[in-house]
Amino acid sequence: MVKKLQKMAEKKAAAPAGLLDSQLAQTVKDSAQQIWLAGLGAFAKAQGEGGKVFDTLIKEGVSLQRKTQAAAEEKLGDVAGRMSAMAGEVGSKANAQWDKLESIFEERTARALGRLGVPSAKDLAALVERVAALEAALAAQGGKPVAAKRNISKANLLKAAPPPAAEPARKTAARKASRKKAAPAADAA
Repeated sequence: MVKKLQKMAEKKAAAPAGLLDSQLAQTVKDSAQQIWLAGLGAFAKAQGEGGKVFDTLIKEGVSLQRKTQAAAEEKLGDVAGRMSAMAGEVGSKANAQWDKLESIFEERTARALGRLGVPSAKDLAALVERVAALEAALAAQGGKPVAAKRNISKANLLKAAPPPAAEPARKTAARKASRKKAAPAADAA
């Protein structure tokens, strides 16, 4: 194309002005026609091979999507594993705190019950052992056997024995009542 324009420029220098203008116009028309035809050819080729290119692009897209999904699932698995580990740690810490709280509660409850005079499980166990030892000693000395063996358990001991704090209160009330009875008799004498 450039060569044609150079040839035309040389002819223009040698030929008259009107003739050169028509040749230049013809060359421009020919060049435009060739450009147009090249564009149509490219369009036809793209249209003919476009289906193949489109199918190739689809295949590449499916492959890329699979790779992306696999990578995403792997990352998701890693994150899920980390979250499970963190949840386990938090759960174990929470259990440790609950155990600590439970032991504090039990300790304080035992102290409060001790202040109220309620025997502890150790006290009851020691009492059961003492009763068993006394029964054995009595039986060894030829004492009278117990008519019916009673079930001595913590629950039975708690039901049978009044709380220690209640006994002094009853004695104090009985003393006050006897004093009141004695006071009017002293006034009458």
